[in-house]
Formats: sequence, structure tokens, C-alpha cells
Amino acid sequence: MNDDPARRRFMALHAMRWAGVALFIFGALVLTRRIALPEEAGYVFCLVGIVDALIVPVLLARRWKTPE
Repeated sequence: MNDDPARRRFMALHAMRWAGVALFIFGALVLTRRIALPEEAGYVFCLVGIVDALIVPVLLARRWKTPE
């Protein structure tokens, strides 16, 4: 395998995005009563999924940005 740090960071960013999408879908399934959990848990999963998919990758990319 390639030990390139840029490739590892790229993969980490996409893993975070997919994990966020999966959490959001899980929360939506809870809210539609397909999974037996409290409704509040569904809202929490959806919120965490949105943050994980949209905000965390941007913050990580900004932190990992090469200095000029």
C-alpha cells in the first residue's frame, strides 16, 4: 500500500462523510419508527450525522492544510 499522508487524509475525510451519512440514515429510520428507539435519539443521530458529514471534514481539511 501507499504510505502517502495526503492519501490517508483524503480517505479519512471521506470516511467521516460516509459515517455522517450513515448516522443520518440511522436517525431517519428511528424517526420513522423502523428501529425501536426513542424519538429523541433519532433527532440526536440526525444532528450528529449532519455535523459529521458537513462540518467535520471541512474543519479537518482546514487543520491539515499545508502552510503557505
